[in-house]
Amino acid sequence: MKLPSSESIRMLLVRNGVLLALVALIAVFGILNPRFLSAQNLQTILLQISELGLIALPVAFVVMQGTVDMSVGSIATLAAVIGSQVMVATQNPLFGVAAGLAVGVIAGLLNGVLVAKAGLNPFVVTLGFLSAWGGLALFLSDGRTISGLPKSFTNLGSASIMGIRMQIVLLVIAIIASWFTLNRTARGREILAVGGNTRAAHLMGLPVSRIKVTTYVVSGLVAAFVGLLLSAKLGATSPVVGQGLEVDALTVVLLGGIAFEGGSGRISGVVYGLAFVGALKNGLVILSVSPYLQTVIVGLTLVAAVMLDRSIQQAVARAINLNGRKSSSASTQN
Repeated sequence: MKLPSSESIRMLLVRNGVLLALVALIAVFGILNPRFLSAQNLQTILLQISELGLIALPVAFVVMQGTVDMSVGSIATLAAVIGSQVMVATQNPLFGVAAGLAVGVIAGLLNGVLVAKAGLNPFVVTLGFLSAWGGLALFLSDGRTISGLPKSFTNLGSASIMGIRMQIVLLVIAIIASWFTLNRTARGREILAVGGNTRAAHLMGLPVSRIKVTTYVVSGLVAAFVGLLLSAKLGATSPVVGQGLEVDALTVVLLGGIAFEGGSGRISGVVYGLAFVGALKNGLVILSVSPYLQTVIVGLTLVAAVMLDRSIQQAVARAINLNGRKSSSASTQN
């Protein structure tokens, strides 16, 4: 039996590093505080990461196509603020939800058009809208929490389906839909093709601009939905309800092994990254770590995620070069 090479072992460890780190993290927190492993706390973790997971999955597709979306947190906030104001004014949840989702579509469309059509830098564009939409949410709400939301809307925040909270069910559905889109549809292959080599994708006849715009629109729409979902769960809308979601989502995506340069990625990796971030935040709370220090740790985790992404790309490049040399050598001998 042929033993695996050291390079293949290293590749395996790098690609599954987050899963190994997740297992180690759970073990450490479980030893430090056995309550961490209780069924009730594990369910709490699932509930806590539901909205983050919903927003991280479309962000993963944005990164896979070789771009980035730093505005999702502010889109969620602005959609929640506008949607809530419409609800309070009309006492009609449907009007409020429609208004909020429209905000997400428009914001995503702006991102996509400026990046794909105008050719602007995606990081700069979405970072600019991160500030713009966040400031607009504060302006429209006058920096105050919006209360008085219809009961029929806030009840959705605590709704359950067969005893399982709705947010968790939605996350599971989103994970399955994302996996199917990436692995079983033409759109998934097109997104990876665009991220892998945009010029080649053009030459293949793929509608590159339309693919990028559509991916941004979906990202904005889901971000808006998450903002409304958070408002329903909290029973009111804070003008900073989505603050920080963009950093957490990017951390999840990079931890999940999605190449920052685009062209590759696995939904299972995003799930591992999501579980890691959720377990990390929950464990720090259980251990009574200062909230300020928690922010530092999450920031360092993002740095570690970028380092992991670089390690994966270097390992992949070495594997490709090694296989290329072997093929060339075999051809010469023949």
